[in-house]
Amino acid sequence: MVQNLNVLSFAPYGKITAERSERRHSPRVSPAEERLVEVTQETIFQYSPTEPVYLDYESGMTILAVAKGRGEFVYFYLDKPVCINPGVHFAVAPYQVSCSVRMAVSGGHWPKAEAMTLPLRELALSRSLQVERVYTFFYHEKERGFFFRGEEHSMLELTYVDKGAIHSVAGGQDLLLEQGDMAIYGPNQWHMQYADPECAPSYITITFDLEGDSLARLLNRKFRTPQKAVLLLQQMLQERDHEDAYTGDMLISLLGQLLLTVLRDSGTTPESPLRTANAINSENEVVGHAQRFIGENVRQKLSVPMVAREVGVSPSYLTALFHKNLQISPGEYIRRAKLQESKHMIREGKMNFTEIAQVLQYSTVHHFSRQFKEKFGITPTEYARSIR
Repeated sequence: MVQNLNVLSFAPYGKITAERSERRHSPRVSPAEERLVEVTQETIFQYSPTEPVYLDYESGMTILAVAKGRGEFVYFYLDKPVCINPGVHFAVAPYQVSCSVRMAVSGGHWPKAEAMTLPLRELALSRSLQVERVYTFFYHEKERGFFFRGEEHSMLELTYVDKGAIHSVAGGQDLLLEQGDMAIYGPNQWHMQYADPECAPSYITITFDLEGDSLARLLNRKFRTPQKAVLLLQQMLQERDHEDAYTGDMLISLLGQLLLTVLRDSGTTPESPLRTANAINSENEVVGHAQRFIGENVRQKLSVPMVAREVGVSPSYLTALFHKNLQISPGEYIRRAKLQESKHMIREGKMNFTEIAQVLQYSTVHHFSRQFKEKFGITPTEYARSIR
């Protein structure tokens, strides 16, 4: 990065001379010993002086690179006259297209010059991470024991738990996100969420596209959200509720700051990876495939052997994987998925309870009603009244 040219910062390499409008270089130098040097990005030279050299900017944004001995170059913005000490290597370069400087030596012996290149583009600050678009930004307040059967999409998705706790399932493994926890799903990664029967959580989800940094360190991990990132989320909620012409820009900017804050903090915060060794990845793929199949066929007559055949494992192995990774049997998972689907169908209001029971492949409407009350604590009729 380019440094400001001042007495203290430049002291190891030379000194700053008096700034006078009529003649800014050293009065000891005669006009015959002074040259106007034009520089472009293709004509940069490194100088190795054996006596003091006086420099002053003339036109264009000018970078002065200096180094002692074999040390690395330090870059200054040349906006005042300087005197460079003997033995200090230096180069002058345009920050953009071209520049010109006045150069003089007190003894008339011009320093040796050698063509070189400088990484000028690297000196300017640029983004390593940039949020391109925010597609959705939701604050969810869910009922007790909610169950989202899962989805996948090309965008990244961030989940932050504001109250209560949710189970975050991705890659076939279940992580419990409690208040203050965050997780980020990668592009095209299937994921689902649900809450325990006694918990009614509130949480934020944001879907977005990103350029630059891939967020690889953050994907598929549970981590505590830094307090600064929590404050940025609160700012985003306030910004969303006071929409104007610049709301989109503000939300994108704040999300970028939030991700950078979490990336900085991730080096010191313990993380819980979803994916580890290849063996675990293989297990997760089996469980994830089974979950997707159940979600896509929730209105069909499902059984553990049917799901096991679909994913190419035995029923007993599938059961063991579900218990290991989700702390639930595949049969119970099917039951929860069907009951959550029944809630969706009741809200739609297109079918009566008998028809819903038939579509979801329950043996009788009484069997459906009994399981519904066991799961949610109320009957289907009471639930229907509560949402009307």
